[in-house]
Amino acid sequence: MNQSSKPSKLRPFTAYVMALLAVILILAGIWLIVLGGSFYYVIAGALLFASAILLKRGSILSYLLYTLLMLGTLVWALWEVGTDFWALTPRLDILGVLGLWLLIPAVTRDLKQPTLPSRWVLAASLALSIVVMIYAIFNDPQEINGVIENPQPAQTKAVAGVADADWPAYGRTQAGQRYSPLTQINDTNVKDLQVAWTFRTGDLKTANDSGETTNQVTPIKIGNNMYLCTTHQWLIALDPKTGQEKWRFDPQLKSGPSFQHLTCRGVSYYDENNQAEFATSLQSKQSSSTQCPRKVILPVNDGRLVAINADNGAACDDFGHHGQVDLQKDMPFAYPGGYNPTSPPVVTGTTIVIAGSVTDNFSSQEPSGVIRGYDVNTGKLLWVFDTGAEDPNAIPAPGQKFVHNSPNAWAPLAYDAQHDIVYIPTGVGTPDIWGGDRTALKERYANSVLALNATTGQLVWHFQTTHHDLWDMDVPSQPTLADIQNAQGQTVAAVYVTTKTGNVFVLDRLTGKEIVPITERPVPQTVKRGPQTQGEFYAKTQPFSDFNLAPKDKLTDKDMWGATMFDQLYCRAYFQTLNYEGIYTPPSENGSLVFPGNLGVFEWGGISVNPDRQVAVMNPIGLPFVSKLIPQDPHRAINSPGTGTEHGLQPMYGTPYGVEISAFLSPLGLPCKQPSWGFVAGVDLNHHKVVWKKRIGTVRDSLPNLFQLPPLKIGVPGLGGSISTAGNVMFVAATQDNYIRAYHVSHGEKLWQARLPAGGQATPMTYEIDGKQYVVIMAGGHGSFGTKMGDYLVAYALPDQH
Repeated sequence: MNQSSKPSKLRPFTAYVMALLAVILILAGIWLIVLGGSFYYVIAGALLFASAILLKRGSILSYLLYTLLMLGTLVWALWEVGTDFWALTPRLDILGVLGLWLLIPAVTRDLKQPTLPSRWVLAASLALSIVVMIYAIFNDPQEINGVIENPQPAQTKAVAGVADADWPAYGRTQAGQRYSPLTQINDTNVKDLQVAWTFRTGDLKTANDSGETTNQVTPIKIGNNMYLCTTHQWLIALDPKTGQEKWRFDPQLKSGPSFQHLTCRGVSYYDENNQAEFATSLQSKQSSSTQCPRKVILPVNDGRLVAINADNGAACDDFGHHGQVDLQKDMPFAYPGGYNPTSPPVVTGTTIVIAGSVTDNFSSQEPSGVIRGYDVNTGKLLWVFDTGAEDPNAIPAPGQKFVHNSPNAWAPLAYDAQHDIVYIPTGVGTPDIWGGDRTALKERYANSVLALNATTGQLVWHFQTTHHDLWDMDVPSQPTLADIQNAQGQTVAAVYVTTKTGNVFVLDRLTGKEIVPITERPVPQTVKRGPQTQGEFYAKTQPFSDFNLAPKDKLTDKDMWGATMFDQLYCRAYFQTLNYEGIYTPPSENGSLVFPGNLGVFEWGGISVNPDRQVAVMNPIGLPFVSKLIPQDPHRAINSPGTGTEHGLQPMYGTPYGVEISAFLSPLGLPCKQPSWGFVAGVDLNHHKVVWKKRIGTVRDSLPNLFQLPPLKIGVPGLGGSISTAGNVMFVAATQDNYIRAYHVSHGEKLWQARLPAGGQATPMTYEIDGKQYVVIMAGGHGSFGTKMGDYLVAYALPDQH
């Protein structure tokens, strides 16, 4: 028998596979239609099934039907998502691969009719799909490709008391701008950066640590010293030129699984002989015979504030009790990890202002979120601001306690030295996801930015960013202070308040009045699926800023995604089963989609502002979560303190519910919302307009090898912030793939990237020493974010010939 006349074994096998896939599409598609979703999958399944039957019978009409399916799918896909490569991929990948398989001669050799014309038609439809996909790679509808024209002035404005070569505070200055005037590394030579030195702290996650163990530190650099804190709050001093250790201080942190967070974002520095950044009035400056005229202030996660001699690493014995202050004093319901300072305090000429995290979603019997001011030399308590108290400045009398579960302030604070005002971003009073028993008093200062007099703790003004928060929409990052030009061309002292919702509230930092318009808009009041929540009430409106980085107003099932059409179909059906009416959809027993999710659009990384150019750069994200309330006995006993995580099942003891908080994922572990999940963006602050926006990152380090996608830019979530320089460069790590990257500030093109030895969930910093500029990033990973853990501090610099 001639080889070409032998019956094809692949043809019936292919037909059976096609029929199986078609049945899955039809049955799951019917489910989707019942839920109110697209009819496409049933139609596609029917065409695929008919094509399979005809293929099994040896009819060439199978190819014509399959061509119709491919062309119809291409038109449908373009109608739904346009030329978005990653959104098109799951709509076309399986059918495209199957179509190529059908072109194999071994499949078609014994068909009853001549196959060549039909194969050509199918090949043409596949070629058209490939052309569309190639076009989509270079024409991304999610990206914005503008250019910020604002020129960099010939001479940048110096910050009083801060050397250009230094990075003496978490945000370089306590104004939180994360901007350096250095120019040695610039947009033309940044591509030549190479590793200058690497320092390993030796502090790694232990078996007794919580799942939320992270390395988020941004080091500070003053003169010939660099200071950083580690996961377990070891304070280490380095030579910033070589990365060699000078000394270290171990506060002997006693952590455990009950700690919801185990991290240190940074430390603060005080020098009584250089207070220009701390205060401008001579009356507020302070000199003394302290043992430590230069000190590093270290927050410790078990509720302590420690002062260390910046010169030799010894505890400042005249500060508090042998160098430390007990932040658990007068705390209600104190337990290990319940009150957890993770961010560096503000330091003024007289006062250390500190706040801390309180365990989310554990119980209605938690510590207070009180903010306090301590004497910078003695550690004496000077003032308090208890966000849940009728008189927030009242210091508890002997035997009394602060107000339990009052809203906390876990993110870094900012300070205006000229006006002696500290800006404090607050969260919601825990438990976060049910608030039926919250009083107006406990919600008065929740989810707000508070402007306090830093010397007295008295309120200057406050602004609330979310009313009656049920979604964990804390104000998550350090406010950024900058002088900007308003619409009338006047210079205005502004504060930028970034939020998880994507709103950036731009306020006059002296009065709290809006600079960019803010409107109160109606938001959802009920849920459509499942019972209404017991005892709950909802804010009728929420504030929205005209300056907003949220991905879009409302998701639809067209925005659902997957690696293939099958898990995308699952995600579309899953989406339809959830309560979702846009942002601020109430939590529910059925399950509600929360978008932006509780990671937010902005997290603790904040934004970077170049006040000289009136430009801001940032790395917003967008990843939905699912919040599901679980009815419980509100009087049930508390089993054990703390949860050690912010996700999964959260008990919310003392309320009628527990809550399960999870990422909105497909069965393959991929986000159900189509990419991008992470961007970098540049904003012209003269108009508060996003001029450019680019996807950042790949899935290289976030999927098992079995599910690896091509290493194309997809846009992945990030935790960590960006910095910018007068050299017109933005530096950012943060992403789920282990890279640090540099972008052109004017137009957002990627200029450089370097592979990190672990996750870079931190904000970089830059400095100069002996005429050489360095960029430094902590590559230490993030427990619940799933990146590789490590203990690497990596410094980059230009080769010596530069």
